[in-house]
Amino acid sequence: MKRIYSSFNLAAVHHAKNVLEAEGIRAVVKNEMLSSAMGELPPAECQAELWVLVQHAERATGILRFERWTEGAPWRCPACGESSEPQFTQCWRCGTYRT
Repeated sequence: MKRIYSSFNLAAVHHAKNVLEAEGIRAVVKNEMLSSAMGELPPAECQAELWVLVQHAERATGILRFERWTEGAPWRCPACGESSEPQFTQCWRCGTYRT
């Protein structure tokens, strides 16, 4: 197995896990409970980590790259005209999905 992502933000690690699993890549979160040991252990050792099988590591890393979540141009909602960043698929104002 290979670690491909780590963060002090447990929600971000689980979000990354969900993104990978939606793409068909099984992932495991390790060190979920170590944040309570911070101070007794070095902070870098207390980050939650996301691990995948070695053969999926390159693809998983590509999926999680920040650029993938933000690529493209801003879009305008067809219902209310509100502008949204490219990583969003639904209008924050009225809930209409991007077409």
